[in-house]
Amino acid sequence: MKRRPFLLAAPALLVTVGVRAQPAKRVYRIATLDDAVESARHDSWQLFRKRLRELGLVEGRDIIYESRYAGGSPERLPALAADLVALRPDIIVCAGTPTTSAAMKATSSIPIVFAGVGDPVGSGLVASLARPGGNATGLSLMSIEIAGKQLELLRELSPAATRLSYLVDVSNKASVATFRQLEEHARAMSVTIRMLDGRQRSELERSFETIKRERVQGLIVGPAGLLLEHRDQIVQFAARHKLPVVYGRHEYVDAGGVLSYSAGQQLAYPRAADYVHRILQGAKPADLPVERSSTFRMVLNLKSARALGIKVPGSVRLRADEVIV
Repeated sequence: MKRRPFLLAAPALLVTVGVRAQPAKRVYRIATLDDAVESARHDSWQLFRKRLRELGLVEGRDIIYESRYAGGSPERLPALAADLVALRPDIIVCAGTPTTSAAMKATSSIPIVFAGVGDPVGSGLVASLARPGGNATGLSLMSIEIAGKQLELLRELSPAATRLSYLVDVSNKASVATFRQLEEHARAMSVTIRMLDGRQRSELERSFETIKRERVQGLIVGPAGLLLEHRDQIVQFAARHKLPVVYGRHEYVDAGGVLSYSAGQQLAYPRAADYVHRILQGAKPADLPVERSSTFRMVLNLKSARALGIKVPGSVRLRADEVIV
């Protein structure tokens, strides 16, 4: 009779021990760093999170996100990067060249994934595309190669244009490198091109004044996220002055621009999520090759072209992946 309480309690004790022996589920902390305002790349970051959910990593259960936005002020990036590093995240995901550079200066040990860098080798972010060699890897959008094609398209839209401008984030190393290549292409076409700053509203207004004063005949707008928040002003300026423009992101055409030619930016953020997943499973950034974009997309807005009096050649129409009528 005295042994019965012990025998009855034993199974409960075994269950309790078994429960306590189960390891706690790992919750990862993923930091994201963006140089633009939150709304500029909202859809892209949502695609990133959606892909991680598809891979089985659910926010609140498996992942905690820590996001920082510089709001179009790149001088804030070093402090924001340091703030994220102090949180000791498992990975930092960066939107482009300036953010990746700031994160790499803040840490050499935390893995970094970049979602779209124009020239990662030329910008000094990785040793090579095949073997990055450090704590950063990700996606290259090949902006230097694309810019030459954008210049050709601009000349197709406006064959008589000889005074051109390239509107970019001038603090971005990849943008500067891209412009150097554009200068070479422009010389071969016997046209001139100058780089203009579009980061802040004040710089953008000065660039607009330069375009009017120098009677610029055509414009290429770079893909930098800092410019995205000004897309309505840029598109409206082009419409008022009937200025042919080739944009580096399709969002400008959605806002009423005529033509965009860009790398597959809609695919970059889901692919960045794939990199994050592999690193969380144990892969090292140093050994993960940088992926070069293989998808390019041309979007044409014929309604806007008609409003600006731009006659779009049939060759351009036939090559467009999407035509807005």
